Amino acid sequence: MSAPETHPLSEALATAVTEVGALLRTWRADPASLHGTWEGSQFKARADAMAHRALSDRLTAIDPTIPILSEEDPAGLSRHRPSRYWLIDPIDGTASYTHGFPGYVTQAALVIGERPEVAAVHAPDSDTLYTAVRGRGAHRDGEHLPPLGAWPPGTGVLTDNTPEPRGVALRAYERFGYDEYLESGSISLKLCLIAEGTAHLFVKDVPVRDWDVAAPALLLSEVGGHVTRLDGVGFSFRGPWEHTGLVGAADPSTGRQAAHWLRS
Repeated sequence: MSAPETHPLSEALATAVTEVGALLRTWRADPASLHGTWEGSQFKARADAMAHRALSDRLTAIDPTIPILSEEDPAGLSRHRPSRYWLIDPIDGTASYTHGFPGYVTQAALVIGERPEVAAVHAPDSDTLYTAVRGRGAHRDGEHLPPLGAWPPGTGVLTDNTPEPRGVALRAYERFGYDEYLESGSISLKLCLIAEGTAHLFVKDVPVRDWDVAAPALLLSEVGGHVTRLDGVGFSFRGPWEHTGLVGAADPSTGRQAAHWLRS
């Protein structure tokens, strides 16, 4: 096993998301935790709030001076962004979680200024842990993830969350000539699969929020990958929390070509 990243908070963060991931597996056996309500286009299960509390408690214990901004705490998101804060998504992929599919994660990133500096993503069903520290690489279960290299358009695997390509994913599949496709769940998990080399392109034309991408974007950038909004502009982690769409690619050149095609 490779030596882990060196950062004073990385190990504690990894422990926190792993512990919450274990709780999510346990709670899933209780039907009451899967009940919830629709808030606009987002389904909020009772487990979302439970995971928010569990992850927030653990991060507060790590360092009570670092504010926590969460998808599950709208009041906190209305404030001006602090100069340093935890940005968490207690369950990314609630639909997968509540319907018994494995495509969900719990995740957190330490954001300093306008960029994530430390990140951890835990996929509970496979008990897989992804971690990254800016400038110090990314790891999967403690093993160093190598640089991704060149993956021109049409090579490798396109990924999305339907059994076969549909919508914008189908358009990209046909436009660039892909012949391999991988069904996956949450936005974060798809970006993690690109970072580990299992998939190579992901495009989405629905609203995307900073907490969806902060942790996996750092992971992907540390292995030479590429994440932007649908318009080709990078996530700046300032201003509005919501953006239109996402392009994630193993090869930055492919990501730029995909974004240019989608804009035009």
